[in-house]
Amino acid sequence: MVSKERFAQGMTFDGYVKFVGTPENLKREGSFGMPRKDYGEFLRKAFETAQLTDAQREAWQWIVSQPSGPAKMLVISEEWSSDCRREVPVLARLAQAGGLEMRIFARDGHTISSLAVPDPKESPNADLMAQFLRKRDGQTFQSIPIAAFYTKSFEHLYTYMEFPQIYRKDRVVAAIRAPKPGESKDDTAKRGLSDFFAFQQTPFFRLYANAAVDEIIAMLHERIRVGSLA
Repeated sequence: MVSKERFAQGMTFDGYVKFVGTPENLKREGSFGMPRKDYGEFLRKAFETAQLTDAQREAWQWIVSQPSGPAKMLVISEEWSSDCRREVPVLARLAQAGGLEMRIFARDGHTISSLAVPDPKESPNADLMAQFLRKRDGQTFQSIPIAAFYTKSFEHLYTYMEFPQIYRKDRVVAAIRAPKPGESKDDTAKRGLSDFFAFQQTPFFRLYANAAVDEIIAMLHERIRVGSLA
């Protein structure tokens, strides 16, 4: 699915942290109609504070020690995404703990893609994103983050997408941003967005990050033990 040469074109986590604060990145389109923000320091601190539990660390060491275990992690990210800000630092910690080579690619070009399928004319990494599209309820999405795990010889093992299964995001975020009595449409939009940003600072986001690690480790364990995920 991906060659050694194409994988090598991605950024390391440190390289990605530096990239998000560059003029090149900050001039790209931001989310919610707002300019891009430099999340470099946020990502760096999130990585520094991210730690594996004893059970996660021991299970992860068993997985990466297997002859057919993961050795490469390909990540597709955009730092305007709360899911990416939550999970890319813990993915980097997981890579470090297991000695995996990790490379990060931006999903979009200058503008945020709203297409179901990436357009190579808009994004230099459309070839990668096209391999990991989420299909749900008859629709196709360019969901991020993507974390694809490979063996040393680039055999694909498993792909983690967007958020852990216990984060029922559509329901949770819809409730957070739902209209309150007496609010105008504009008031609801502003208050809902503010409440969603505040939610990202709660312990629930750390819980979801931890759940992402559990899900990745559990799925890779099944892949190695059983030989498939189906």
